[in-house]
Amino acid sequence: MTAYLAAEDLSMFGRDPWWLVVIKAVFCFAFLMVTVLFSIVWERKVVAWMQLRIGPNRHGPWGMLQSLADGIKLMLKEDVIVKRADKVVYVLAPIVAAIPAFMAIAVIPFGPAGNEVSIFGQRTTMQLTDLPIAMLYILAVASVGIYGIVLAGWSSGSTYPLLGGLRSCAQMISYEIAMGAAFASVFLYSGSMSTSAIVEAQQDRWFVILLPVSFLIYIVTMVGETNRAPFDMPESEGDLVGGFNTEYSSIKFAMFMLAEYVNMVTVSAVSVTLFLGGWRAPWPISTFWEGANHGWWPMLWFVVKVQLLLFFFIWLRGTLPRVRYDQLMKLGWKVLIPVSVVWLMLVATVRTLRNENYAFSEIALYVGGAVLVLLLLSFVADMFRNRQEAQDKPAEPAAFDPMAGGFPVPPLPGQTLPPVPRRRPRRERELIVSGGSDTDSDGSSSGREASDG
Repeated sequence: MTAYLAAEDLSMFGRDPWWLVVIKAVFCFAFLMVTVLFSIVWERKVVAWMQLRIGPNRHGPWGMLQSLADGIKLMLKEDVIVKRADKVVYVLAPIVAAIPAFMAIAVIPFGPAGNEVSIFGQRTTMQLTDLPIAMLYILAVASVGIYGIVLAGWSSGSTYPLLGGLRSCAQMISYEIAMGAAFASVFLYSGSMSTSAIVEAQQDRWFVILLPVSFLIYIVTMVGETNRAPFDMPESEGDLVGGFNTEYSSIKFAMFMLAEYVNMVTVSAVSVTLFLGGWRAPWPISTFWEGANHGWWPMLWFVVKVQLLLFFFIWLRGTLPRVRYDQLMKLGWKVLIPVSVVWLMLVATVRTLRNENYAFSEIALYVGGAVLVLLLLSFVADMFRNRQEAQDKPAEPAAFDPMAGGFPVPPLPGQTLPPVPRRRPRRERELIVSGGSDTDSDGSSSGREASDG
């Protein structure tokens, strides 16, 4: 860890002239916008291919300008502002949701910090800037975007957007906790929170190999953080009409969609930086080509990895159905957070033993023994609990009153509805209403009496 800390040299940042900083900032913005435009078309094409459809094929060659046409259409549509809305907050909410999505890309490295490239004769790094706490900066700006969703639901002055905004906020907050724990495991192995130092720490081995559980936790949390399928609760029209953006139209609605897709690109870039070697070339290429990680080539490897993760988003959307909200929150609070905390403690233990110069065999023995002890204790606790439950007699369910409080209520677990009185057959009801006999037998007997007379 000390070697990685010593390698954290950020002196090459902050030396660019102002015009070069502007160029790099415009490049980061253009990279996100172009990637979003391509991702929308790519998503529609891939999902259409999965569902045996054609997909967009009208605007531009092979329909590649479809997303640009959709953006222009949304800009030209009528901009409606709800009467009961808080107009200032109503207008600012899409901006608050969109701007933080663009800010995180500022600290993502597109190439090695020590390998400077030439732009108009000026040597510079392939990264806008870097910070000793760059990953905390990413978490901070990501959390600010939640305010845009909450304020959008509240400022609309309607019930359904408020409910959609609240549950979207709860979803994003709950998944950020597990995401932070996954980040902490990377910090322990790299010894730094700087994005460029984290990529440098993966020179020998990518963290997806060293920290596979952290990678899987982050993959799940980044899908929940971006409100994508199967966790797209804001778009569950059957529950809440349309979620927090129900009352939005025109360019403001487009900004929410833009923020969602930009967040997809951002979380994919963060995943590449933390776990997939960042700008480094994949293993087969880096072994036989020495110049694969020099010049402008690192940007190509970075973009390819980001596109593969975007395809993973699209694949999930075309494969998995939407989960229920209770399943979503149960996964976040009862599965991901405990697993991420236990895994973080395990990683911290291993790093501490490595710093104390313990051999790998000894570390594996200690960790394996601790895991076996925990499993044994869990087995014993479950055995005693099952025995106790078997001894206790099940309590008689309380009598269920479906009209408790004067309103019909559904039964709780263990309760049953009272039997419904059997209704007369339809033919009997028609006879009674028309003044006929009460039963078929009465009708048949009266008919026989008439014939005898």
